[in-house]
Amino acid sequence: MNQTAPHKDLVVLVADSDMQAAVRGALGRPQALRVRDIIFDIRRHPGRDPGCRVYSAQFLKQFTSSYEHAIVMFDWEGSGATASAQDTEESVERELSKTGWSNRAVAVAIEPELEAWIWSDSPHVKKILGWGKKKPALRCWLEQNGFLKANHVKPPRPKEALEAMLYEIKRPRSSALFDKIAKKVSLDRCDDRAFLKFKKTLQSWFPL
Repeated sequence: MNQTAPHKDLVVLVADSDMQAAVRGALGRPQALRVRDIIFDIRRHPGRDPGCRVYSAQFLKQFTSSYEHAIVMFDWEGSGATASAQDTEESVERELSKTGWSNRAVAVAIEPELEAWIWSDSPHVKKILGWGKKKPALRCWLEQNGFLKANHVKPPRPKEALEAMLYEIKRPRSSALFDKIAKKVSLDRCDDRAFLKFKKTLQSWFPL
């Protein structure tokens, strides 16, 4: 047996437990992603968003022969990046390529942060978050409190909107929310640029 052959499909390096939960929930739904079953591991960088942006190549170098592909995921706003999200991704990918990943790894910088993925127009979102049938409706409450502009799907400050909403209903923030939403909400509803890159990358690497 060739000991250098990758024995798993994918390693995902993420910035925190919320992102880990969201990725785990999504990757657990290969049919919804329109990919084959993936053998994967998710690892957290101790340096969180800045660590993923600056040191992911060094962190993942040890896994180049253990995994076929790698994804680095972090919040663009929290990473300390001064370039655009796309330019930041390209910079990280160049460093990954230098450490043995070649064209087998991509970076995903979420703008402005992971919470942007939560605010889908799916009816499941308010139920999972704990708003349910509370009045006024969640969208109305967000608009009334300045978190959402009329005719917009997502709050421009998604993290602040989520934390204010949870405070309003006296519910603690938990990584389980991200896991539940990723497992329940349609993955076709999210039109976020970073999520689409994540999904399309997986489809190109692991087609049905």
